[in-house]
Amino acid sequence: MRLIKILLPTLMLAACSQPTPPANEAAAPSTSPPATAPTAAEDAPQAGLSPDAVEPSTAASPDTAPPVAGTDSAATPADASAEAEGGARERITKLLGDAAPYENVFNELQRGVAAGDRAAVAGLMRYPVRVTIAGKNQKVADAAAFQRDYDRIVTPALAKLIAEQKFDTLFVNWQGVMLGQGEVWINGTCLDKECTKSDVKVDNIGQ
Repeated sequence: MRLIKILLPTLMLAACSQPTPPANEAAAPSTSPPATAPTAAEDAPQAGLSPDAVEPSTAASPDTAPPVAGTDSAATPADASAEAEGGARERITKLLGDAAPYENVFNELQRGVAAGDRAAVAGLMRYPVRVTIAGKNQKVADAAAFQRDYDRIVTPALAKLIAEQKFDTLFVNWQGVMLGQGEVWINGTCLDKECTKSDVKVDNIGQ
């Protein structure tokens, strides 16, 4: 009994000297990241990219996009006339001035060729007019010479081309108005300094 009384204070002192664990130790979160959580290195953007950077798109950029049909710089006059169908008057007005004289010459040329009227067709030319005879380009000096060579200039093929041409589908540029692939050109020359009036004639014909 005496021994118990002696050891009891010692045991109690030892028990009091042990550190008491925190009351919420069991509920404290672990300081180690979960096995499946990404590390800081995994979350960081790649070198050279901003934090908002995304994976480059595989879609074509404007620089590599295919050219839009109709914008080819090597387009032929025929292509241009097909694309601008129905706008000949507007293009003539914009590039050459009043469209009425060009339309009048065009209509008179069609009527004269359809009727085989050599004098009427010859009267629409600007002399010396460039013509094609037997595949050779040459100039005809006046209306008399044009009528003399009319059948060799206005061949059946050329007469057909002129008859089938539609005014609204004519090719137009700063040089004038073109029929077909360039078989006939109609243009104007200024009659005054301000070019308020012009003389519109055929200055090239032949096939």
